[in-house]
Amino acid sequence: MDDGYDDFFRLVLPRAVSVARRVTGDRASAEDAAVEALARAHLHWARVGALPWREAWVLRVASREALRQLPKTPAFVSRPVAGDESESVALRQALVAALRRLPKRQREAVALRYLADLSESDVGLALGIGQGTVKTHLHRGLAAMRILMGREFKEEDLVHLGL
Repeated sequence: MDDGYDDFFRLVLPRAVSVARRVTGDRASAEDAAVEALARAHLHWARVGALPWREAWVLRVASREALRQLPKTPAFVSRPVAGDESESVALRQALVAALRRLPKRQREAVALRYLADLSESDVGLALGIGQGTVKTHLHRGLAAMRILMGREFKEEDLVHLGL
């Protein structure tokens, strides 16, 4: 019996690893987070398999798992000036620390929109909320990150979590 999970797994695994790697910066940890997300999808496949936003659901779980795997960081990490490799790593750590301090829904919305590169409507489908609510969570999440990171923070800085 073909329930479509195997094809879904092969299709989504690389993207789930990519999203998790943007958070962790480490391929092995990212793979662990992605596989955990896909294992949860398999466990609930009877329900998840029918969702039109099932890929977004897996990416949300992968990003959450990646954040959970990170070591606890200090309450505030100053934002370094971009430049060499060590400053890039420090910037990644500062961004992740700020992201972790956001309320859950804001963190999920920001991660799905900027790390998974989903549209606002797809983020809404994945989180089970309306597009207006997604915009509110994104606005508040980015505002909180500006406070945590400093006024010079821009949403484009989130690309530093990419590879």
